[in-house]
Amino acid sequence: MAKILIIDDEKDLCLVLNRFLSKHGYQVIEANKGRKALELLNEDKPDLILCDFKLEDMDGSSVLKAIKEINPSIPVIIITGYSNIKTAVEVMRLGAIDYVTKPLIPDEILMTIRKALQEPEVNGTDTQRRGNSDIRVERERRSAPKEDGYIFGDSPYFKNILKQIDLVAPTNYSVIIYGESGSGKEAIAQEIHKRSKRSSKPFVAIDCGVLSKELAGSELFGHEKGSFTGALNQKIGSFEIANEGTIFLDEIANLSYDVQISLLRVIQERKMRRVGGTKDIDLDVRIIIASNEKLWDSSGKGKLREDLYHRFNEFTINVAPLRERGSDIMTFAHHFLGIANRELHKNIKGFRPEVEEIFKSYPWYGNLRELKNVVKRATLLCDSEYIDVRSIPFELTNFTKLQFEPVESNYKTPPVEMPIDIPPRKTMPREPTLKSAGLDAEYEVILEALKKVNFNKSKAAKVLQIDRKTLYNKIKQYQELRGEELESGI
Repeated sequence: MAKILIIDDEKDLCLVLNRFLSKHGYQVIEANKGRKALELLNEDKPDLILCDFKLEDMDGSSVLKAIKEINPSIPVIIITGYSNIKTAVEVMRLGAIDYVTKPLIPDEILMTIRKALQEPEVNGTDTQRRGNSDIRVERERRSAPKEDGYIFGDSPYFKNILKQIDLVAPTNYSVIIYGESGSGKEAIAQEIHKRSKRSSKPFVAIDCGVLSKELAGSELFGHEKGSFTGALNQKIGSFEIANEGTIFLDEIANLSYDVQISLLRVIQERKMRRVGGTKDIDLDVRIIIASNEKLWDSSGKGKLREDLYHRFNEFTINVAPLRERGSDIMTFAHHFLGIANRELHKNIKGFRPEVEEIFKSYPWYGNLRELKNVVKRATLLCDSEYIDVRSIPFELTNFTKLQFEPVESNYKTPPVEMPIDIPPRKTMPREPTLKSAGLDAEYEVILEALKKVNFNKSKAAKVLQIDRKTLYNKIKQYQELRGEELESGI
């Protein structure tokens, strides 16, 4: 029986999640504070963690970093509201395996948990024998995008990217790929590898952003038995595994100065030495790196050695964010729909025209990763042949309406909470009845209150001088007035 730790300061949500997951055979423990969760992590050793992005005593980034320091191998799923999807995607770079958005949908969260736990379990004995660093590298290699996760279409943008790939793939040039998180940088690196003379050799992907300063050298170059506390056995590093093939290093500017020196030696001399070792190992590895900020700027700030930057800067590919290539959005949406259909055993044929318009106008802060999650969630909720507006998140359908100037608030840091699924304004009844007019007015007031407190339900209720239950009842009234059944959260 897998053990799941839920970290959320909303006790009602913890209770409902506990009941739901217990019914599906999971053992559940709860923590309403980040620091309490870290204590339980040492005591109860859960197999998976569900962590809210915003807690009262710690933010999601701090909790995640602390979790990864204690146990790098444990899968963490972030719970977030859609109003902070961009930040949630960035938090995944710290080691979260996935994220789910509020309102939580039972089947979606169950599917995400089961997918995360499909990876081979690691018990205490195995952890001691192999070491956390071995486990983390294996997790990085297993998390590389599958072949059906990225496609290349016929748009001018795609043709330009493919032309660059065809040009550089047969060479041994180092390549820098620039692009926002979730834009497909690793998939492009894989495509370069597939079209190169090294295609039959290993492709190893490492996210340098999740490597701790103490273990980065061991992760990349390996270590000898007894070279440091906890090194119970010899370890083969990622460069050695990738020998004769390709290694992909994401966010390389996060590596420490000492590790960067070792990396420079690998590039200059094509040799490396394991941590604690005395013997040089010959290497023939092609290096592809990726970054969401210009490495020349990182070099100027002292984060990246200038000589290392010049060694890497042999060929550059820039990946535009999804919002700048609108003609590709529906190409990917239909591709992700096909993947979701196979995963969920459904046969959704496509998207309603109004959904396509919404998709094309939304900025997609999380790029392809966000689009894929939205399509997967909509496929799960859809009960007809085509996905309509009822199956996509509130923030997408109301994106234009939610663009507003920041408002001064008494709250210094409003907690991030789920955006309540209020029906879009345009779907309210048009008949000029007294009931609909009153609800229209209430709708506007509630929406403004939610925006002021960043969609925090508890604080919105205080601003409106009503309790949370009344707030939910108001939402229910809108749903009933529409005469349509909307998605229901847990």
